[in-house]
Amino acid sequence: MYRWISLDNWTYSRTFKTPFDDRKWQKVKLVFEGVDTVAQILINNITLGRTDNMFNRYSFDITSVIKEVNFVEVRFLSAVSYAAEQSRCHKAYSIPPACPPPVQKGECHANFIRKEQCSFSWDWGPSFPTQGIWKDVRIEAYNHYHLIYFSLTSFFEKSAQQWSLEIESIFDVVSSKPIAGLVTVNIPKLQTQQTFSVKLQPGEGSIVLLVNINKSSTVEAWWPNGHGKQTGYNMTTTFIMEAGYQIEKSSKAYFRTVELVQEPIPGSPGLSFYFRINGRPIFIKGSNWIPADSFQDRVTYDTLWLLLKSAADANMNTLRVWGGGVYEQDEFYDICDEIGIMIWQDFMFACALYPTDQYYLESVRAEVSHQVRRLKSHPSIILWSGNNENEAAIASNWFSIPYADREVYIKDYVMLYVKNIREIVLTEDKSRPFIASSPTNGLESVKEGWLSQNPYDTHYGDTHFYDYSSDCWNWTVYPKTRFASEYGFQSWPSFSTIEKVSSTEDWSYTSNFSLHRQHHENGNDQMLQQIGHHFKLPQSTDTIKKFKDTIYLTQVMQAQCIKTETEFYRFSQSEIIKGEGHTMGALYWQLNDIWQAPSWASLEYGGKWKLLHYFAQNFFAPLLPVAYEDKGVLYIYGVSDLHVDHKLTLRVVVHTWSSLEPVCTLAKEGVTVKAQSAVPIYKESIDDLLERCRNCTRKSCVITFCLVGEGGLQSPTNHHFLSSLKDAEGLEKSHFSASVSQQDDTYIFVLQTTAIAPFVSLDVGSIKGRFSDNGFLMTEQKKVVVFYPWEPTSVEELEKSLTLTSLVDVV
Repeated sequence: MYRWISLDNWTYSRTFKTPFDDRKWQKVKLVFEGVDTVAQILINNITLGRTDNMFNRYSFDITSVIKEVNFVEVRFLSAVSYAAEQSRCHKAYSIPPACPPPVQKGECHANFIRKEQCSFSWDWGPSFPTQGIWKDVRIEAYNHYHLIYFSLTSFFEKSAQQWSLEIESIFDVVSSKPIAGLVTVNIPKLQTQQTFSVKLQPGEGSIVLLVNINKSSTVEAWWPNGHGKQTGYNMTTTFIMEAGYQIEKSSKAYFRTVELVQEPIPGSPGLSFYFRINGRPIFIKGSNWIPADSFQDRVTYDTLWLLLKSAADANMNTLRVWGGGVYEQDEFYDICDEIGIMIWQDFMFACALYPTDQYYLESVRAEVSHQVRRLKSHPSIILWSGNNENEAAIASNWFSIPYADREVYIKDYVMLYVKNIREIVLTEDKSRPFIASSPTNGLESVKEGWLSQNPYDTHYGDTHFYDYSSDCWNWTVYPKTRFASEYGFQSWPSFSTIEKVSSTEDWSYTSNFSLHRQHHENGNDQMLQQIGHHFKLPQSTDTIKKFKDTIYLTQVMQAQCIKTETEFYRFSQSEIIKGEGHTMGALYWQLNDIWQAPSWASLEYGGKWKLLHYFAQNFFAPLLPVAYEDKGVLYIYGVSDLHVDHKLTLRVVVHTWSSLEPVCTLAKEGVTVKAQSAVPIYKESIDDLLERCRNCTRKSCVITFCLVGEGGLQSPTNHHFLSSLKDAEGLEKSHFSASVSQQDDTYIFVLQTTAIAPFVSLDVGSIKGRFSDNGFLMTEQKKVVVFYPWEPTSVEELEKSLTLTSLVDVV
């Protein structure tokens, strides 16, 4: 119904008084931090210029046209019409894909406009191609000289055992003669102060200063979440130039190194693919980030803080900022610096081929150099990546390009990502690695001319993996890859999230609404099919109950699937089996949502945790026992991200579904779990286990296990199912009771049960906040769960809103 908005052209205009005497300033500029996207900019009816790239900064000289009272206009062209026109003008050959699949209900030719690609629709998001001023706009007036960009990157010189900072300042110098002066850099905490004499040339230019950190000071490095502190040092840089005008710049200096290691592995063909931070190999745990809203102005600091803090609270250390969205706002990276979330930063190209005419390349070059200058000071950013899946698109021929025409697209690919983007990145930033695409074979792709035959090869680089039809509990379907940078399953968001954007007739799984919000082909059916492998589908005659039960089961299924897959990646980190393994990263698709709809996300639109996010808190825990079966044998691995070895006790408990009393308990003491690795710590055939725990069959029993050490060191309790839960024998409907009380800023929920309850879900509707644990297998009569509110609430409100669901409640 609102599609017409994107097809119209819109003009934004206003009158403003100049708040200073314009005759006193040698240069006056009108600066747009971000214009979305195609516009003509006028002041007092004089055209200053045009914009056509959402990701660029535009600045216009208005020295000669500014008056006391001014009329400024930004005349937008429909992005949809512009993209279509650009495509029409590209006559030599087509650049696919022309349009998104019909199920996405989107607009065409997104690849012909430098705009957020998913604003034309995606398989998890709507088509809302916005037009407007999406970032700050301001007037800058100055004499002599003006600082445009300021950045710092840290380096560690191994031979000298010394940290240094490279400080780059980019100036606009107004005068026609060079300006000389002094720059003083001061980092008090590190007893480091250095003064440099500099000369600024007329026009735009940069000066680079190298500051060596005082060797008698101990530098605390910046570490990712779970591996140490995120120490930053206050630093002031003062520019005192002969013109007499002085600039003082306050910033934070962080010290960390990053290497992307691609080396031969003994006993395995191919190369490794892992990150070393400050010299330490780090297993990458996390997810993929998409834009948090279709309308960027709604994304506030609080929105970002909530989502990023939720990632850190789930033991994540990395997010990949995916290439079909936007380069995130400064606050996003500031928060990541502060809480230790590393960022894999894509450039904004995704799932498409792109033009490489001169005009387009110039626009991209400006975009890349602006973004790298803006972002390179952030220690959180550990990698630049050229695009999302475009190497794979050519290699796997997604767009059915005839073999004879391949060369022209390969040439374009290399021209865009290698000869332009890569070249600029390497010039602008020598402090972090660059890869051309994801998935890629890394150095092997480079060797094959930047386009490998199979970018999904498990022996090189990273992989993306999706399989909705196989049974997701079967770990053998997953690739034993070096690095899993995308994988996932869909689920529906909670009823309370959907309720806000729907009405009663929508509340069924097969309603028009449910189909309309599903942008992935057969997505709703695929979820039911995956649920059907292990659970009974809801049969209630009450349609709303049936809808809510189905939502619950999609979340249980998604959580259990991604748990299985992630645990597989984590336990593969220290082994090579048939030439595969040494997996050093698991980033599931996707962290967050752009609207209220079924998707791969673990955080709903608005920030509510799905069951998957609660599971992530456990499957990404720093210490975790992981179980899997192979040919009738149960194996348990001890997985650790801790920096030292630990001697621990492994507790393995077997219950029958029908009783809260364990059938048998085993405590294996003196188990060594090695630092930053995954080692087998237990092995027993299922037959022996069932024999040992009398009265047990695969269908009547379940295994839980955890690791316990000294000084309160404990892993989450993990579980292993011996059969599908639809075949489980002895499961009884539990009688639950829950009492709620307040304790300081949190609320305590005490749950009691009369029977074992799988996948116990606590839901307090639209009260904002999260629980300490959720979706758990309840094998004890009593469990205490803490609720952390994100807004004021009360015991009464929580009691009134609480629904408790377990698998046995689904009928």
